Amino acid sequence: MKRLQKNKWKKNEIFELKDFLILWSTQSISQLGSSITGFALTLWLYEKTGSSLSTAALAICSYAPYVLMSIFAGALTDRFDKKKTMLGCDVFAVMCTLIVFVLFRTDHLMVWHLYILNAVSGLMNTVQQPASEVAMTLIVPEKYYQKTSGLRSLSRSLISIMNPLIATALYSLAGLNGVIAIDVGSFVVAFAALLFWVRIPESKSDKPESVLRLAKEGLLFLNENPMIMTLILFMSGVNLIASAFDAVLPGYVLPNPKGGATVLGVVTSCAGVAMIIGSLLVSVLPKPKDRIKVIYLTMLFSLGAENLLLAFSRAPVMWCIGQIIGWILVPIMSANLDVILRTQIPVELQGRVYACRNTFQFFTIPIGLFLGGFMVDNVCEPFMSVYGEMPILKMLFGVGKGSGAALVMFILGVSGSLICIIIGRKLKKYQYN
Repeated sequence: MKRLQKNKWKKNEIFELKDFLILWSTQSISQLGSSITGFALTLWLYEKTGSSLSTAALAICSYAPYVLMSIFAGALTDRFDKKKTMLGCDVFAVMCTLIVFVLFRTDHLMVWHLYILNAVSGLMNTVQQPASEVAMTLIVPEKYYQKTSGLRSLSRSLISIMNPLIATALYSLAGLNGVIAIDVGSFVVAFAALLFWVRIPESKSDKPESVLRLAKEGLLFLNENPMIMTLILFMSGVNLIASAFDAVLPGYVLPNPKGGATVLGVVTSCAGVAMIIGSLLVSVLPKPKDRIKVIYLTMLFSLGAENLLLAFSRAPVMWCIGQIIGWILVPIMSANLDVILRTQIPVELQGRVYACRNTFQFFTIPIGLFLGGFMVDNVCEPFMSVYGEMPILKMLFGVGKGSGAALVMFILGVSGSLICIIIGRKLKKYQYN
């Protein structure tokens, strides 16, 4: 009898989450395809330039429009049909990928082409991301928020594992041609599923309002909710350090005698392995007594431990361990933050509030990417080339190209810990379970 009841409950759960499961699984496939292309283009660009700042600029061009336009994009999201918005953005994004393919096949692909196309693609993501967040809220019953957040973290983790390995292998065997073919195929799957099999309830306002008015309402909501605003500012500090680390990692691993493209793929994949473990933990952990405390402590540990371990280690196995330590707690943080936002922000305001959140929380990402690449190319690598033979520096950070990147990681570890401690003190006065 208990088994029958359990099976019936499972069937009901699958029925209630049918739209979510279709949307989540197919969008994850599409995100994997896009991530493979992004990683392959990073390898192509580093081969062309040998510069950490040049490769970081690729990501900067994606995030700059995301930060600058998010407030207005969220207002548009609350005003227009979520499904049509997501479909339209998908079409524009795949067109950018096809343009890269044509330029590459005709031997006209240049670095500045990638920067422009990444900016356009980033602009589309600016509109699509808040629409996707609201769509998830609309198709998921509140009792499944933590579980579905865990599943989304799981898919992001799998993408983190698979995309560098697949991208490295495809890029070596088939070049950008094979990479882009996979990306376009994944788009077709996701587009067809969203168009034909996913129903998203409409939540737009009955009376149309100006975009500026809607954007102002999102800002006012954050101003009137200091707990949420403080969490967003805390995460902006976390993103500053994490994005700088992303810019530094290729310059640390690729020129290292024990590194290279394959090792970079493996090291990057370890972040995904860690996130899978963390996602599984999210699905079985009980509801915490204080979600805010969990968010603060997990990021304090992650930012400090990962950067410092990589700064002082010379073996790829230690780089992998550092990635696992740095990322295993991220899904736990993300799930708790997700629950707070979805339960505290009214669904009719979520598009505009999430968009304002994106601007404040993610504006530090392009800054971090620039600072990380700049510090490697123009500050720490030149510094280590002059003073790297000093016994203390040689012992801590090694010698040769890549030692400057190790020094940057040390700076990031210290800075990340300080940011968490300083902003975390303000979070202590809030409690949320």
